[in-house]
Amino acid sequence: MSKLLLNLTATLATAVTLVAAPAAQAQIRTPAASPASTITQRVGLTDVTIVYSRPSLKGRAAFGEKTPLAPLGQRWRTGANSTTSIKFSDDVTIDGKKVPAGEYGIYTIPRANEWTVVLNKSLKQGADVEGFKEDQDVARLTVKPYKVASKVESFTINFTDLTPGTANVAMEWGNTGAKFKITADVDSKVMAQIDEKITKNANPAPGDLAAAAVYYAENNKDMKQAVAWMEKANATDAKFWNLHSEAKMRLKMKDYAGAIKAAEASKKGALASTPPNGEYVKMNEDLMAEAKKASK
Repeated sequence: MSKLLLNLTATLATAVTLVAAPAAQAQIRTPAASPASTITQRVGLTDVTIVYSRPSLKGRAAFGEKTPLAPLGQRWRTGANSTTSIKFSDDVTIDGKKVPAGEYGIYTIPRANEWTVVLNKSLKQGADVEGFKEDQDVARLTVKPYKVASKVESFTINFTDLTPGTANVAMEWGNTGAKFKITADVDSKVMAQIDEKITKNANPAPGDLAAAAVYYAENNKDMKQAVAWMEKANATDAKFWNLHSEAKMRLKMKDYAGAIKAAEASKKGALASTPPNGEYVKMNEDLMAEAKKASK
């Protein structure tokens, strides 16, 4: 009996040890000196994601000649820790250079009067910025640095200057910034959708007609076609915001009577909405006043 008890005690002790081992071996977690950051921005219809780590100055120099964190004239990982990466869901153009969809490492060579920005297929270099092969470069750009308005303590990458099809990637640290421009292919994608949903569709949805009309109008395409699509959309499902868009199109085409008529219908719809949309009421009143003045 005593031997059985000893065996049972030993078995229980082993089980307790196995359960406690993972907890004993777990590493203490502390804040990273250069915390990781992920930013995503839709540029046109393309998703762009940047993953990087953010070192801080802590009284040191970012760039320059005297023991900077990123020495001038030397290749830099553009952040800290792992390789800084940028991912495109579709093909894009960067400062005039075609870049296929995919994920790439961002490396930079800061200089006083210009930066070299390199997109390379290697994502595993980390601190070994001299170890990647230049024949794996996807794009190499030259950009001008600029002085930031206020000192940036932690290295920061942001998307700035957004338009419907472009965005700048701004890299700022200390008193210095540099940026490059991403251009997404928007028109061919939108036109393909218009071809599928409207041109080749015998019964296009009012929402698709309105969207196509606005795209045509805002991108200086066939204005007569834009008005025809919007008019058809409003005949089926008149939304006050679409009626206002029709009024703007007709005003641009100098169809002042048609612009006033559409604006009046839009104003009526805006007043009838819950709650009444005062912003559209005023926009329609301003448009009608402009149309009446131009028609004289």
